Amino acid sequence: MLLAAVRGGDRSIQQLAEQFGVSSSTIRRDLTELARAGHVVRTYGGALDTGHGVERTLWEKDASNAEEKDAVARTAAELVGEGEVVLLDAGTTTGRLARHLADRPGLTVVTNGLSVLLALADSPEVEVVVLGGRLRYPNEAIIGGPVEQQLKYIRPDRVFLGADGITAERGLCSPTLEQAQLKHGMLHAGRESYVLVDHSKVGHAPFSYWTPLDREHTVVVDGGGEQAALDGFRATAHCSLLVSV
Repeated sequence: MLLAAVRGGDRSIQQLAEQFGVSSSTIRRDLTELARAGHVVRTYGGALDTGHGVERTLWEKDASNAEEKDAVARTAAELVGEGEVVLLDAGTTTGRLARHLADRPGLTVVTNGLSVLLALADSPEVEVVVLGGRLRYPNEAIIGGPVEQQLKYIRPDRVFLGADGITAERGLCSPTLEQAQLKHGMLHAGRESYVLVDHSKVGHAPFSYWTPLDREHTVVVDGGGEQAALDGFRATAHCSLLVSV
């Protein structure tokens, strides 16, 4: 009800309180809970629907569905073998994956994500290779032509991508064309490719730019949400599903 009102355009706390006949403090508390779940972005005096192309910061996104993201990250970490070279995309779930890899001796992690760098900065076990470019706010991704050029010289064993949304028909949703192109280059850079998403990203399309998933890949997702939403991925010939527990 409250989420539907926000999506319908009634976004100020005063408007929402009057509509539902409750106090402003009740609306603030409920909006905070919706923001934690990733459904809205809190603003001064109200909230915005995340489905309207509002891009949240890395840290705002990391607080949403934290347990589900960590379950996905743990499952992904189990796929990584000893001494492998892995490419980690920028993002919150890939950042959590990096934390699970921090004690792996002989591992090499190539990344364009600040969250990954912070997770591995104090690890003496893992060699970290940083793709150079410019740091983009608010998602703390290193992007640009130099990053794409460097991908030509890397053949990682595994690539792990993040996304703001994913559909079986279109692929990965990104806030900019540049990021959509970069993810496509990463998708094709490795021997095996994976997409890490929590269930809230499935069927979610907040932006207008897409990375087609046009090679064999595995979508790693948590077991929450409506599992019927994954049927489209099961029907895609070059897609495998791995559901974390």
